[in-house]
Amino acid sequence: MSLPLVLLILLSAASLTAAEIRLTEIRSDGRPIIPFDEFGFTHRGQLELNVTKLSLSGPQPDLSELSKVGFFLSTRDAWIHVLQQIEDGEITCVLGSDSVKKVFTFDRLRTPADSEFNFLYAESDADQYTLVFANCLPQLKVSMNVRSVLYNLEGGKSNRRDYLSAGKTVLPRVYFLFSLIYFIMALLWINVLYKKRLTVFRIHFFMLAVVLLKALNLVCEAEDKSYIKRTGSAHGWDVLFYIFSFLKGITLFTLIVLIGTGWSFLKPYLQDKEKKVLMIVIPLQVVANIAQVVIDETSPFGQDWVTWKQVFLLVDVVCCCAVLFPIVWSIKNLREAAKTDGKAAVNLMKLTLFRQYYIVVICYIYFTRVVVYALETITSYKYLWTSVVAGEVATLAFYIFTGYKFRPEAHNPYFVIDDEEEEAAAEQLKLEDEFEL
Repeated sequence: MSLPLVLLILLSAASLTAAEIRLTEIRSDGRPIIPFDEFGFTHRGQLELNVTKLSLSGPQPDLSELSKVGFFLSTRDAWIHVLQQIEDGEITCVLGSDSVKKVFTFDRLRTPADSEFNFLYAESDADQYTLVFANCLPQLKVSMNVRSVLYNLEGGKSNRRDYLSAGKTVLPRVYFLFSLIYFIMALLWINVLYKKRLTVFRIHFFMLAVVLLKALNLVCEAEDKSYIKRTGSAHGWDVLFYIFSFLKGITLFTLIVLIGTGWSFLKPYLQDKEKKVLMIVIPLQVVANIAQVVIDETSPFGQDWVTWKQVFLLVDVVCCCAVLFPIVWSIKNLREAAKTDGKAAVNLMKLTLFRQYYIVVICYIYFTRVVVYALETITSYKYLWTSVVAGEVATLAFYIFTGYKFRPEAHNPYFVIDDEEEEAAAEQLKLEDEFEL
């Protein structure tokens, strides 16, 4: 693999992280590029660098040669131009390009033996930048502790710091608004359960728990982002966020599996194969949440960061596929039952419901995993919050659809069916055999 391609992959990985006050420890690292954070600066952007325990190992370079070692800021477009310059042989070191903005190069140290320095860099060109460390001396290995602080100064006389990227500064309000919506949904659902308590199944209480955990997860995420926005640190709210995110993820996937099997409202038990799906999904969700914590709490400088990202994506895809099997099995069972029990109209209603749910689950998974990521990729850095809103709106729509379609209600409509409706349903079920999942 060529050096420019490696650099592009590493810089692309950096774009997946969120910037705040971050402490990074690097030990005897000889990589040519180490990405730290990506951040959307306004016209009043600031970068504070505090480097301690700095040491250089290998052949000791002259102070002038250390101009090829240091920190720089680069936009994605500028980085593509740099790679082209390297390919064309115009430059041999990324720090030699005019397309990047040098923050601090090590030739500015008083002596090569200096072990620490502090530097404040002001950025007036609004754009999305990635903070990167470059080492263009192949035999040189660097060890250091880096404290990087990226923020924007708010307008007016206050000059308050905003530690959230320019495209994410409204996220605390977005998450808080959606948390209120889910709390209202929980109250409405409690009212429905009370009014129709004679036809309530255990699955309906489980649905209430999922909604409440989603609301609490959003409250913690709102507070997490709010504290980061004001102080650069989550002050413990990230721990609560991870806890409720873990519980929300497990309960949501479990709910989809249970609804897909028809547990509680169609049958009071789970078959062995359905239990096996749960035994697969729940541990995988544990692994996915561990991977998410590692991804969020570390920078792409780590050797295992990309591996954890791949683990998370793989586990997420496996979980999304696994939850579809119980729905397919239920559709198959309803088809077979329709041929034997003589209740064509009732089975057609149930079959139609499960087919709709199957399609909606696929759409939900596709939108939240693919479309939202595409929006985040193509949207201007100033409007990155729109991809979050799109994902939350899709999730809200999925919750509403699930609650409405599987709400507690008496089955009286199933029993007031005349002969003509029964015959029409039987004919329709014959056509249903042609539907392939």
